[in-house]
Amino acid sequence: MADQTTRNVSPPKAESLGWTDTDVRAVDTARVLAADAVQKTGNGHPGTAISLAPLAYLLYQNVIVHDVADPHWLGRDRFVLSNGHSSLTQYIQLFFDGFLEKSDISSLRTWGSKTPGHPEVHHTQGIDLTTGPLGSGVATGIGMAMAQRRQRGLYDPAAAPGESVFDHHVYIVAGDGCMMEGVASEASSLAGTQQLGNVTLIFDQNQISIEDDTDISFSEDVPKRYEAYGWDVRVVEWRTNHGTTSPTYVEDVDALFAAIEEGKKVLDKPTFIMLRTVIAWPSPKAQGTGKSHGSALGDDEVKGLKRELGFDPEQTFEVDEEMLAAVRKARAERSRLHRQAWNEQFAAWQQANPEGSQLLERVQAGQLPAGLDAALPSWEADEKGIATRAASGKVLTALADVMPELWGGSADLAESNNTTMAGQPSFLPDDRQTAMWRGNPYGRTLHFGVRENAMGMILNGIALEGLTRPYGGTFLVFSDYMRPAVRLGAIQQCDAIYVWTHDSIGLGEDGPTHQPIEHLASLRAIPGLDIVRPADANETAQVWKQVLARHGRPTGMILSRQALPVLDRSTMAGADGVAKGAYVLVEGSKSTPDVILIATGSEVSIAVTAAATLETQGVAARVVSMPCVEWFAEQDAAYQEQVLPAAVRARVSVEAGSSLGWREFVGDAGKIVAIDHFGASADGKRLFQEFGFTAEAVVAAAEASLARVSDAVPGGDAPVVATATFEEGN
Repeated sequence: MADQTTRNVSPPKAESLGWTDTDVRAVDTARVLAADAVQKTGNGHPGTAISLAPLAYLLYQNVIVHDVADPHWLGRDRFVLSNGHSSLTQYIQLFFDGFLEKSDISSLRTWGSKTPGHPEVHHTQGIDLTTGPLGSGVATGIGMAMAQRRQRGLYDPAAAPGESVFDHHVYIVAGDGCMMEGVASEASSLAGTQQLGNVTLIFDQNQISIEDDTDISFSEDVPKRYEAYGWDVRVVEWRTNHGTTSPTYVEDVDALFAAIEEGKKVLDKPTFIMLRTVIAWPSPKAQGTGKSHGSALGDDEVKGLKRELGFDPEQTFEVDEEMLAAVRKARAERSRLHRQAWNEQFAAWQQANPEGSQLLERVQAGQLPAGLDAALPSWEADEKGIATRAASGKVLTALADVMPELWGGSADLAESNNTTMAGQPSFLPDDRQTAMWRGNPYGRTLHFGVRENAMGMILNGIALEGLTRPYGGTFLVFSDYMRPAVRLGAIQQCDAIYVWTHDSIGLGEDGPTHQPIEHLASLRAIPGLDIVRPADANETAQVWKQVLARHGRPTGMILSRQALPVLDRSTMAGADGVAKGAYVLVEGSKSTPDVILIATGSEVSIAVTAAATLETQGVAARVVSMPCVEWFAEQDAAYQEQVLPAAVRARVSVEAGSSLGWREFVGDAGKIVAIDHFGASADGKRLFQEFGFTAEAVVAAAEASLARVSDAVPGGDAPVVATATFEEGN
């Protein structure tokens, strides 16, 4: 935007809202606080927080239903600041709410403050989700809207529209950058298909990004795009005559409020409102510039902004105490009235729905249903076996009636991921059903389409809503597409379950583009994420039990395409050992084994066969199944020593993935059976043989490790067994 708007400042126009001089002063106070906070810290994003102050104030003062005494109130609307770099847009409203104080605003982006650079759930009172990576808030907010509909159907399906205690609205604010990111498009397309009338997305089109005018990279007609998605689209013009020699700017808050309220009346479409603004308005020189997007305005410019707004240019963080008291009083009264009405409605719901009330109480307490253990399927020993993806599907179907809060689907891979609970309806508007997929708006089977990143973000949003437990599946190799969502899920401590099947070269003929190699190691590197790879069907059932019992960390469940033998638990340890992350599956012929074989997933049965061979050679071999490194790390030192005694230095790890990370468990004398190159297109059994995932290769590795221990030869630079058998072009 090369030219500036008229600098003659007029107050936000909001006659029909009944805004007084106090409200106008609050909006302008938000502007100067944003400028002061970034100026003091020396870095941050002041521009959008300055120009969006009227929007933020309108939402918090007149639109959003929330309780300033209880940020976790079940009946509240959700607010999502997708352009999270403009965190002050929300922080200052939380200051007006009383969740933050002026000292929190002045300590923006500093150590120990309640106001980090981007909004963080669980860190700052009043924040519903963590935002920052652009577009992620749009997708996660849409997940919240999907969750709200499912929750209503689960707990209160008979209520009339707008009459349920589980009804609430999701408001999302996004910027130009969010609209450029693909994940916002993925999720918005799905929201249109789902006809989510409970979400309003307000797009602040100021046409500025870090590289200044977005015309260099972003020229599409965004409202038309959202019309094509099936959204109810509205445009509110605050910036007029743009591109002329005499542009004008009128903050018509009434028009914006009307667009929001009219959009909420459209129940079969999500609402998209494009609000045309000028970034940093009414800053004298910085308005409309890329510089105002992501850097402090400078002392002179901040003083100029204050003069324009009638503030003392020599004061910093100036707040009229009478204004603040009046705003907080008004918000407290509005909260009280909303909460009083909701409490009466909730009490009536509890009385009329005793079973639903009990379910809600259990879910909120994070408790498993009493019948879960009895419902879990089990399998007899079977050498032919069953794929863990198929076993997972049977577990889900078995839990359908016992755990009604559990729901999910896949990114267009339902039959491959086995993520469909048999006989359960799809989560679909009535006119979106097909001959294959029948359902209703409150259904249980989710269809994400080929949208892995959006699926991950949506799962996070559903989990953050808190009243259901979501899962979503795709192939493990496509966790790459989901990685931003998975990382955000871990940061937010979401109870999301990511089901990743086709877990290794064992998937076979699809070849290296579909065969994950580095994925297990790279996912284990994400803090706060549990990666669980069960060895057989019974471990899979126990993994589901443990995942559902745990809270505060997302889980990646890693499942096989190929059938895996069902291990004979009459001669081996029970599958409930998975709860500790690693356990002694097969004990050797000595209480202190000669060698320990550590394996995960499909390679555990290979290790079992190798151990039997070693025993015939007089070598006492212990087999440790390690489905979850993270859970094992939680155990105390005594248990870890019991499973992996330090005195036993001869060790072999076996996993059909990258060798990265396994040296920690096998030590300097150990050997690692892994694969550090891409796979090939062939039958999975042939690939395992060609790339060294055989009992014979594990025996050879064990012998080599024993020799190292015997000869006291350091083994830290030992070659990875699997790579030794690979030749280019194989």
